[in-house]
Amino acid sequence: MPRTMFNLAAHGTSVRVEILAGITTFLTMSYIIFVQPAVLSGRMFGMDTGMDFDSVMIATCLSAAIASAIMGLYANYPIAQAPGMGQNFFFVFTIIPGAAAAGFTNSWQVGLGVVFVSGILFLGLSLLGIREMLLHAISPSMKHAIAVGIGLFIAFIGVQNAGLVVKDPGTAVRLNTHFASPDLIIFFFGLVLIAALHARKVPGSILWGILSATALASVLKLLLPHTPFAGASVVTDSLLVTRFRLAEGIISRPPSMAPTFLKMDIMSALSASMIPFVVIALFMDMFDTIGTLIGVSEQAGLVKDNRLPRAKQAMLSDAIGTVTGAAFGTSTVTSYIESAAGVEQGGRTGLTAVVAAGLFLIAPFFSPVIAMIGSYGVITAPALVIVGCMMMQNVTKIDWGDYTEVVPSFLIITGIPFCYNIGDGLALGFISYPVIKFLGGRGRDVKWLMYVLGIVLIFYFIFARSRMG
Repeated sequence: MPRTMFNLAAHGTSVRVEILAGITTFLTMSYIIFVQPAVLSGRMFGMDTGMDFDSVMIATCLSAAIASAIMGLYANYPIAQAPGMGQNFFFVFTIIPGAAAAGFTNSWQVGLGVVFVSGILFLGLSLLGIREMLLHAISPSMKHAIAVGIGLFIAFIGVQNAGLVVKDPGTAVRLNTHFASPDLIIFFFGLVLIAALHARKVPGSILWGILSATALASVLKLLLPHTPFAGASVVTDSLLVTRFRLAEGIISRPPSMAPTFLKMDIMSALSASMIPFVVIALFMDMFDTIGTLIGVSEQAGLVKDNRLPRAKQAMLSDAIGTVTGAAFGTSTVTSYIESAAGVEQGGRTGLTAVVAAGLFLIAPFFSPVIAMIGSYGVITAPALVIVGCMMMQNVTKIDWGDYTEVVPSFLIITGIPFCYNIGDGLALGFISYPVIKFLGGRGRDVKWLMYVLGIVLIFYFIFARSRMG
């Protein structure tokens, strides 16, 4: 049944490969199950937003499962979805304070209303085909640049999660030279192992690397109980370290979603004071999704003749996910760049996304084990670096002989990781592209939608984004 439903033969893949890819994608993005409620509840920052931690966790899992399933079953793409990092910080530090400043005492409910309204707008733009038109208006070189930029972004996230690169007030970041630390030992072990298995073309190389790094982390914690780990609390509380009884160590009862379910305040979100936040949420999700969709699809070889088949269906999934997520009680749902890990593992069809969706559904029942792997970023960091390395090959497909293509592409490649935001990186390229083409005497090569988008983005940054502070 899956072979015909997802057309596996035509994509040169198999059920086994797709399942492995789905598991890999889920493991690399499963951190969101615990990070999302920590952000939205305010626990991560020592504050209280009023949102219930457990309820947000369930809302996160369900919205991710629904959106990923739609992406897999309807669009047949190997891209999983979940509430986005970046959008959740925007929700807590911009939308909620904005609602409070506007005089709303139920600020987080108004925030969910903003997400819900933006999701309806996403849905409308997708049904009208506007987002699909934008997707196809982007030049081939810029599409390859997006894949490269996301690859660098993924790798940068990986080395940060591993602790290999740390913040520095003088140079922004610097190399961590404590190579004997448990975190870096685990990271380099996983990195070398995945690279070696990948070179030998061993099926499931990334997944085997993640599982091996998990085992090493547990062993090191047992041998070095007093040595600090970046994810010490997570590893210490895991089954493999301190618990040996199945019922207590693996299975947990999912909490209720009632505290946040259908609590969005839509009418307040439609007030004049909140409309700018709706616009910002709309743009953030639109460009994050477009960037991820192009980057991952380029890596999977799904872009044909500069067009992405079934683009409208793919665009609908995150819109429906956002609307559903707001109703459940979580922030904007978007496509995840970590899906590239599943693609690198061999995932080429929607079965990969469906497998990830299924794992999101059962995750709340196995939260102790998922917490160990998902919250200890060192374990999945090697996979992100390897994926970033593989995505760099798209740089050779950029038309380096045409400076009207090179400069916007370069701004995208550097903008995504340097801005630490896919949408902002794309905006740099999308604004500069029509300007450089026009001044370079190549204005007719630009589709009209790119001119419109460039103008809209300029006004967006001048007026709407200024609300973010």
